[in-house]
Amino acid sequence: MKYSFLLLLTMYMYISSKVSRNMEEDNINILMAQSKIKIKINSQTFTATLLDNKSTKAFKEILPLTMKMTELNGNEKYFDLPNSLPTNSYNPQTIKNGDLMLYGSKTFVLFYKTFSTSYSYTKLGSVDDITGLTTALGSGTVTVFLELE
Repeated sequence: MKYSFLLLLTMYMYISSKVSRNMEEDNINILMAQSKIKIKINSQTFTATLLDNKSTKAFKEILPLTMKMTELNGNEKYFDLPNSLPTNSYNPQTIKNGDLMLYGSKTFVLFYKTFSTSYSYTKLGSVDDITGLTTALGSGTVTVFLELE
């Protein structure tokens, strides 16, 4: 009888620790999937949600980052990062206002207009509320500061 009780108790403790560990890992994955960054442009701050992928994990490691972003095509600002990041590029067919993308392995792009595209990108995330984003970015080169929230 004592042996059965000890065996049941041991099994209970083992299963409890596995369940607890799995719940802990699930909570970590949920937090990673909901990573947020702040994007500061002049006096305005925007929040963006990052995807959970190898590219964003590497991107977060280089934050905080101040970038002098260059205007291109009247719909995007870009900045060449100091190092390459892992990529998983695809053609989204439509770029949305507020998309944060990686072109190639080193070019960070912040889009401020929605349009169709034939180019391939690795999606990093998107700005949560795009209200005022186009105005904040302006028409020329702009300094943008990124940091983890």
